[in-house]
Amino acid sequence: MLNDQFDRKAAIDTLSAASAATLEGLWKQLGIVPEYRLVRGPETGLVMIRGRAGGGGQPFNLGEATVTRATVRLASGEVGHSYALGRDGEKAVRAALLDALWQRDPQRIEAEVLAPLRSAADAADATMRAETAATRVNFFTMVRGDD
Repeated sequence: MLNDQFDRKAAIDTLSAASAATLEGLWKQLGIVPEYRLVRGPETGLVMIRGRAGGGGQPFNLGEATVTRATVRLASGEVGHSYALGRDGEKAVRAALLDALWQRDPQRIEAEVLAPLRSAADAADATMRAETAATRVNFFTMVRGDD
């Protein structure tokens, strides 16, 4: 049970980080048109972003970000939730539907939706690391002998 919660959290995190266009493309490839109803939303609101000075200091309010959330219930009873940065209500509903479908058929959603999203995110991270490494400057100090 606890492992399922972590797996579901990872799935929801992956869906929320994906772009709307990528989610839409994967949704179309999936070819599932489930019967569902909106339980909540999509609703757009603000959340407070908190930061820490130096990464570990005192927390402070950095600013606000726009977030859209949605909750759906499939006809078969699964309830899906989503939160996504921005104002895209369609993306929030699509992510909530994928969360609900993940509960019904996790292997298929993992293979056809989440795995491509994760590999694309890993590739983007690798590109960013490579670009950052190319600008690295190594400073060193030469020690002078006491002759």
